[in-house]
Amino acid sequence: MNIEHYQQHTFPNGIRLIHRQVSHTRIAHCGFALNIGSRDETPAQLGIAHFWEHMAFKGTKKRKAYHILNRLDALGGELNAFTSKEQIFFYASILEEHFEKAADVLTDITFHSVFPEREIFKERGVILEEMAMYRDNPAESIDDDFDGIVFGSHPLGQPVLGTPESVSSFGKPDFEQFIAQRLNTEKLIFVSVSSLSFEKVKRTLERYLEDVPALYGSLERELPKPLPAQRLEERKPSLSQANGVMGRATYSFYDKKRLPFVLLTNLLGGNGMNTRLNLTLREKYGLVYGVEASSSFFSDSGIFSINFATDKKTLPKTLHLIEKELDKLRHQKLGTLQLHSAKQQLKGQLAMSAESNSGLMLTMGKYFLMQQHMPTWKDTFDAIDGITAELLLEIAQEQFAPDSLSTLIYVPENQD
Repeated sequence: MNIEHYQQHTFPNGIRLIHRQVSHTRIAHCGFALNIGSRDETPAQLGIAHFWEHMAFKGTKKRKAYHILNRLDALGGELNAFTSKEQIFFYASILEEHFEKAADVLTDITFHSVFPEREIFKERGVILEEMAMYRDNPAESIDDDFDGIVFGSHPLGQPVLGTPESVSSFGKPDFEQFIAQRLNTEKLIFVSVSSLSFEKVKRTLERYLEDVPALYGSLERELPKPLPAQRLEERKPSLSQANGVMGRATYSFYDKKRLPFVLLTNLLGGNGMNTRLNLTLREKYGLVYGVEASSSFFSDSGIFSINFATDKKTLPKTLHLIEKELDKLRHQKLGTLQLHSAKQQLKGQLAMSAESNSGLMLTMGKYFLMQQHMPTWKDTFDAIDGITAELLLEIAQEQFAPDSLSTLIYVPENQD
């Protein structure tokens, strides 16, 4: 979650290097974090950011797809990427003696892709299969549908993968146009975590970035408008359980109430087995295998959700018990011991999440894109310690009012 010592440098084209030197590792984790995501697409471009992520591996000015995929894999390394609503990340993990090869390949796929039409045709089929896989998994597809309920036609309400129609329409000029419109080297970071010195990382990266020009693509992100809460049910013939999501739009990444809301969400249904929802729905009543409350934060909004699956016959009771737990948080202030325990649990979970250097690298990329710095452990823990029971009660009353929460249920069609 946070970082105590890092070094940074800005290259002439505006790209920033952020490096954290760590000891006791022989692995270098590094990658390019781009301030571009699916919400930056026009209606005609739905899914093109994610498609670009796929196509980056399918050919550059000096490499064919096989040579890209084999370059690091043959050395025991990993090359990967992901696309979210607001970011694209191309990243790698490799033995540190091969760091230069990783920097070479990552720079190549990020800036020098050529989008061969034959590869576009093949990868379109792969993405259509990916869409089908998500549609067959209710735990995945329900989240996309719920985004649409919360944000409507706004880009945040659209699926990252796009639609079969939009993905089937893209050709080489569409990718080139999207990149020219959106890629800005001043909003792009190379992030690195390894035992290598900062000077070595900088010198290595400098060689591969010297031919990358300054690029000035723009982002004009539309603020999402509040929508009235809805309760919808969809019949799904292939399901054996009812799958549900309850939630709403919430605070942005920059809101001062974000961290207290993370604590409240964690208490309600976070990673621990002792969350209120898990203790009630699973341990006390045996209604679910798992239940999770989570929140994601964007530059101007966020989304809170509770995900669960239960038998169709126990759905009414499950919903009632979830609403009851939310109501308790709205009306019963946490006691001193409850608040202390919730704070200690969150601190421990954040500390454990930073044990992974690869996870730290990805988190650094997100934070430096969003706010140019990361909080220290002391900053984060002091902020958690400063959260009061009164503030949590205020946030619960703001966020968990019954008439503000939308619900989407996938109901098995062939069960009584």
